[in-house]
Amino acid sequence: MTANNAATPQANPSYFERRHIGPSVQQQAEMAAELGYKNLDALIDAAVPEQIRQRQPLDLPDALTEQAALEKLRGYARQNQCLRSCIGMGYYDTYVPAVIQRNVLENPGWYTAYTPYQPEISQGRLEVLLTFQQMVMDLTGMELANASLLDEATAAAEAMTLMQRVNKKSRSNRFVVADDCHPQTIALIQTRAEPLGIEVVISPVSQLDSIDDAFGMLVQYPGSLGQIHDLEPLCERAHAQNTLVCVATDLLALTLLKAPGSQGADIVVGNSQRFGVPMGFGGPHAAFFATRDAYKRSIPGRVIGVSVDRRGDQALRMAMQTREQHIRREKATSNICTAQALLAIMSALYAMYHGPEGLRAIGRRVHDLTNLLAASLKNKGIDCVNDSWFDTLTLRVGEQQQALLNKAREAGYNLRVVGTDQLGISLDETSTDADLAALADIFGASLNEGNSGIPANLTRPVDYLQHPLFHDYRSETEMLRYLKRLENKDISLTRAMIPLGSCTMKLNATSEMLPVSWPEFGRIHPFAPTDQVRGYHAMLEELSQWLVTCTGYDAMSLQPNAGSQGEYAGLLAIRRYHQARGERHRDICLIPSSAHGTNPASAVMAGMKVVIVACDEQGNVDMNDLQVKLTDHSDRLAAIMITYPSTHGVFEESVVELCRLVHEHGGQVYVDGANLNALVGLAAPGQFGADVSHLNLHKTFCIPHGGGGPGMGPIGVGAHLAPHLPTSPVAPIAGLAADNDVISAAPYGSASILPISWMYIAMMGSKGLENASKVAILNANYIAHRLAAHYDVLYTGNAGLVAHECIIDIRPIKAESGISEEDVAKRLIDYGFHAPTMSFPVAGTLMIEPTESESLAELDRFCDAMISIREEIRAVQSGQLDPEDNPLKNAPHTLDDVVSDSWSHAYSREQAAYPVTSLRRDKYWAPVSRVDNVYGDRNLFCACPGMDAWTEERTDVTESA
Repeated sequence: MTANNAATPQANPSYFERRHIGPSVQQQAEMAAELGYKNLDALIDAAVPEQIRQRQPLDLPDALTEQAALEKLRGYARQNQCLRSCIGMGYYDTYVPAVIQRNVLENPGWYTAYTPYQPEISQGRLEVLLTFQQMVMDLTGMELANASLLDEATAAAEAMTLMQRVNKKSRSNRFVVADDCHPQTIALIQTRAEPLGIEVVISPVSQLDSIDDAFGMLVQYPGSLGQIHDLEPLCERAHAQNTLVCVATDLLALTLLKAPGSQGADIVVGNSQRFGVPMGFGGPHAAFFATRDAYKRSIPGRVIGVSVDRRGDQALRMAMQTREQHIRREKATSNICTAQALLAIMSALYAMYHGPEGLRAIGRRVHDLTNLLAASLKNKGIDCVNDSWFDTLTLRVGEQQQALLNKAREAGYNLRVVGTDQLGISLDETSTDADLAALADIFGASLNEGNSGIPANLTRPVDYLQHPLFHDYRSETEMLRYLKRLENKDISLTRAMIPLGSCTMKLNATSEMLPVSWPEFGRIHPFAPTDQVRGYHAMLEELSQWLVTCTGYDAMSLQPNAGSQGEYAGLLAIRRYHQARGERHRDICLIPSSAHGTNPASAVMAGMKVVIVACDEQGNVDMNDLQVKLTDHSDRLAAIMITYPSTHGVFEESVVELCRLVHEHGGQVYVDGANLNALVGLAAPGQFGADVSHLNLHKTFCIPHGGGGPGMGPIGVGAHLAPHLPTSPVAPIAGLAADNDVISAAPYGSASILPISWMYIAMMGSKGLENASKVAILNANYIAHRLAAHYDVLYTGNAGLVAHECIIDIRPIKAESGISEEDVAKRLIDYGFHAPTMSFPVAGTLMIEPTESESLAELDRFCDAMISIREEIRAVQSGQLDPEDNPLKNAPHTLDDVVSDSWSHAYSREQAAYPVTSLRRDKYWAPVSRVDNVYGDRNLFCACPGMDAWTEERTDVTESA
């Protein structure tokens, strides 16, 4: 079938639906006909079970044009007041270097890339993520760092559970938290600890040295109120009592302050936001996590390591992937799936842009301004609570608190409210001399010279960021060219479809992305006064209601800032629901064997015990086994977690019956929303029996993956679970109890990317969203149909159809030819494609999801590539190609391979590089050959190597970071 781009009456250029959906209306009809159906609606009627179908259109406003949607959202943005923020608490205004904003944050070559599970086509972003690790290691003084986490509070919680796992010298169940940690961090740690049976003790800093029974301790450096504590004696005393120490810190402060690692810290966490990432009403921001080399096998999240490729050249990869949840499942040490890769990349590039001297100058200037303000206020007789500081002062102002707060706001500044008689002031990179004068004037003070607030024994030299990467790209010309070189190494949606099953990679439209850069959304502190963020709240409320309509639930929480955190939040809501009904004993969570690995990991974190339910030969939940498990665990049943459509990519006919049975046994039904892309407008989990779902906004609702984050995982719930949604200790959410759980550091998670989903729904409208789901199903079935003559399609549902993704089975091919699913995936790179999902949910398979955004021409190009690869496999089977020396086993082929003076392969260079004619017009060249994963794990090296030295010394690399 050939592409037909002829205009149709529905292709009105003023409306967005035709921009978003790839095949034209005429092509959709042709594709349906090729599948044996008279039209698209007939196909959908056959594929989607009648018992779950919703026949009424979604109750949403009419679709807006791109221009009208942007103007409406501009109206909301104008309602936000961008006062100068002096609130601090881990969030600071910053300057995003323009070259990074335009060429990374606003560049689809960076923000549409996927998590770097396929390293050969991810070397660009892997290089910057490795640089992020080096930056964190240098500034914290630690031996190892990961490639980012979600936010500072969740990073601290991850540190707590890591310390409990690795501290073999302590049998204590207590975790001590200094009372001058950020309040959002304290609250989130309490939420994480309670289901795990960890006792959290909040202790005054002055009493930390008397703690003698704890497996771990968290301290803030500098403290939330500004005080700088000497960590070395504290760490010595803690270690003497077999207590490990985690330090939450600030990267900019560490340009002047002695590194926590050099003072004995075991783990160092924090937020890299002020390194060139807007506050964004709370996110997205990349947290950092650094620790000792001894704990490398327990570190949460992703670690980027250095390995070699088939040619023996340096290549980067995600290291230690055996810790990923889809392998370890309920034994996983964390449920973290997405990180904040795009934001970590921005932070690392910010450090490269400024270099160590530039960062030091920024830190010094912020501190000097704080010194001036401290001296001025003290001379006025104002009591400063902290006698040391980097950028934060806390003032005891008594009954004047509200009057001074109001005066500051009238002058254009937001101060922090501390208790009933104190105010906090935090300065940042954007603070000016005029700001300093205005702040002093608020308190009736005049500017005076002051002394440093950093204790002399805690100062540090510029002993960080000495790698050439932090020195070589200072001019904008060099930085621009460096960014372009890195971008060109990777495959993103700007080059080709990314056919990953279970990880929807659809269009991230430019009009959806534009508002992310608007200052009215970006320069807002997450704890800004409510009356200054009316526009944000109006937009968030409208988006929540739209998501409620799309899912059939009664309420929505926008706090979880990743799908994994949405899972966790949903299970905690179920847990609290049972507790409120006097059924605290309900702690069994049933999970099908096909479930995504974060499901069992999240259940364990929520204090539940996982019981696996078998799947039948068609990939459906085995209803007989479910009946047995329900009967066996009826008294203790808390929930079941299912994915719908199933992880196998089919619409299970029994889902309504499943929900009914679970409810009869007193349990709640959690439907993982990872595959909602096939449901919106066609069926709603809240209507066919589910109680709670998380929604992957970075999948179904168009937030881009960003090379592995940001993500958002809001949860929709039934009315009975609504009282148990998460809140915030600093900015409480109306209608919720103050002691509800806390899932993310900010009340609305990564709020600044929520306009993306708002724009998508506003521009698509009811009919557009429904059509998107229909075409997603159509495209997947079209691929399954075209490939069925060449590969076994593993699972199908009603009428032999799949849902929005299909699984092809490589196991019989491997048995006959020796060609594995990895060989097929790597050979696809030579054809210019990212690989489908490998070996999930079934080992030895490839799961393909095209989404509704891919054109018919691109679907055919992908199918042609897969069919061509199958012919190459047949050539291996017939003996025409050597079973070991063939284009699949040696894939991907680099330009160096093809132009090499020596070519020893039995097949031609032309077959290696140009297996189909179209590649002569547009060819992607992988920058490295196939990466050696075994070498990378055996020789774990997670810092930036010297590029020249690495080629000569790679055989000397040992297991150290």
